[in-house]
Amino acid sequence: MAATSCFPQPVHPPLLSRTPSPVHPDRSLVRSTRTAGTSTRGRSLTVAVLGPSRYPVAEPYAGGLESFVGGLVRGLRERGHRVLLFAAQGSDDAQPEVLDGGGWEPDELSRRDPSMPAAAFMAEHHAHLRVMDALRTRYADEVDLVHNNSLHYLPLSLSATLPFPTVTTFHTPPTPWLTSALAAGGGSARFTSVSRFTGQQWAPWAPRAHVVHNGVDPGRWTPGPGGTNLLWFGRLVPEKGPHLAIAAAARAGRHLDLVGPALDEEYFARRIAPHLGRGVTWHGHLGGSPLARAVGRAGAVLVTPVWDEPFGLVAAEAAMCGTPVVALDRGGLREVVRPGSGSALGEVVAAGDVDALAAAVGPALAMDRARVRAAAEARLSAPAMIAGYEGVYRAVLSEASAEAPVEDHVRVAAS
Repeated sequence: MAATSCFPQPVHPPLLSRTPSPVHPDRSLVRSTRTAGTSTRGRSLTVAVLGPSRYPVAEPYAGGLESFVGGLVRGLRERGHRVLLFAAQGSDDAQPEVLDGGGWEPDELSRRDPSMPAAAFMAEHHAHLRVMDALRTRYADEVDLVHNNSLHYLPLSLSATLPFPTVTTFHTPPTPWLTSALAAGGGSARFTSVSRFTGQQWAPWAPRAHVVHNGVDPGRWTPGPGGTNLLWFGRLVPEKGPHLAIAAAARAGRHLDLVGPALDEEYFARRIAPHLGRGVTWHGHLGGSPLARAVGRAGAVLVTPVWDEPFGLVAAEAAMCGTPVVALDRGGLREVVRPGSGSALGEVVAAGDVDALAAAVGPALAMDRARVRAAAEARLSAPAMIAGYEGVYRAVLSEASAEAPVEDHVRVAAS
């Protein structure tokens, strides 16, 4: 079956290889004069946003974290805030201190040291060290606070050296890099989580993480007419489970359109490529309006993780287009989709159950697309997310201002 007309002529990109309680530090000696004794209510802020270092924050986004950071930056700027983005090389409108190694190369003598860690580890370490040092020095008098979305340990480990508070959002399950930093004394003025599920996972290290659900822009993810085909979109990697979507679509007797970058060559060749042209069409990596149009013209979107998805941004994006979701019950997806409720975005079935996934396609296709869109607008919109983070920022800055000594605002630069 040919690809639907909503897709551009596919130009398949080359396959890419995949290469205890929180510490709240005493900031009385590193308090910024920008926050001390100054109310933040109603005024615009300067927010340093730390993004991911593996892929750029740019369309077409490589994954949910890059899409989240792009939407956060855009939404804060639309609300009148100044945003300094620190992210991977190639990110849109980012600061010059990029998180890709910062131009560092080991000298020849160091390179010959047999105990030297892997070059990629050292490059990423140096990049984050360089950004944290720039925040402590070059940007010290410009920034109100840092919103840390990095998956690296240094922003947590060095947050106490900054002259302004840090807000850290948990986007993933606990990882050794971050938990080791927290266990060793790293911290953040406030922790947030993208779902209650993910917050519960992080509770041993951050028991009071505030939940701010991810949101998507209703103006970018506009309602579509729907269709008969099913759609799966995201990174074509094993943990996202597109092979399960292929099996479910076949059992449901529906054509499946796949959209996304192939980031695991072996997996794609073994589990995806043999099905192409046999009820499955891969359209390459789309972003922006072409992706939104494709989502809006799908009958339903399949979300098939084989890991505990922290949130499931594709479910929110699909629903904002009015397209119902059929998801496997992993991680925070039930919290996002809310099956059986008055604000349901679709259906959720037992994890790994391909037969149940196929059986749920019919009920999902019968859902009222306008009601799906309305449910997404009510609780998963970008404006709601931005308002949530603004509330967190202002609470943190208010606490920092109250803690600052009124008579003597001294900043001590960590050496």
